[in-house]
Amino acid sequence: MPFFRRGESASTLELLVVGLGNPGREHVRDRHNVGWMVVDELAGRHGGSFRSKFSGRLAEIRVDGAKVALLKPETYMNLSGQSVGAAARFFKVELDRILAVHDEVDLEPARLQARLGGGLAGHNGLRSLRQTLGSADFLRLRVGVGRPGRGDRRPVADYVLSPFEPDEDADAVVARAADAVESLVRDGLERTQAAFN
Repeated sequence: MPFFRRGESASTLELLVVGLGNPGREHVRDRHNVGWMVVDELAGRHGGSFRSKFSGRLAEIRVDGAKVALLKPETYMNLSGQSVGAAARFFKVELDRILAVHDEVDLEPARLQARLGGGLAGHNGLRSLRQTLGSADFLRLRVGVGRPGRGDRRPVADYVLSPFEPDEDADAVVARAADAVESLVRDGLERTQAAFN
């Protein structure tokens, strides 16, 4: 049974999955948009269709019978909290039912880490969520994108705003991250950490 069911909640939503990213065709395959890619993968797997809501794109799906909302804020990364805050109020979800899926430069490419709470590691999307939600105690799925390699003089900001390289197999990374989200819904945090971290 998922760890979310600690008591009666006002919300019927099992999880609000927020894919962090930036709008615009030029960012579609950027490392910084891996959160959006994961949410798109989940929508595709479970027949979700997106509509405009909460200054973003929202789809509602069921994962093994559990109701899950997928949100792609379209406010740009630095203002993601505006969109997430509106959705969280609408669905009346507690912090531990909000999952931010985001790129993480401090993890090597393709590594995953599921966790509850933690620092912000200079990630502007996470900072915006903390400011709006009043706490950093929400769930995260950190998707490793690594840092610029030897001889790559790009600043980290430019690196994450560039597309995945073909040899990085972004589709496989996204599929495994989507598997981890499904595991969170189905099995809870500890079992997901044991399987994916």
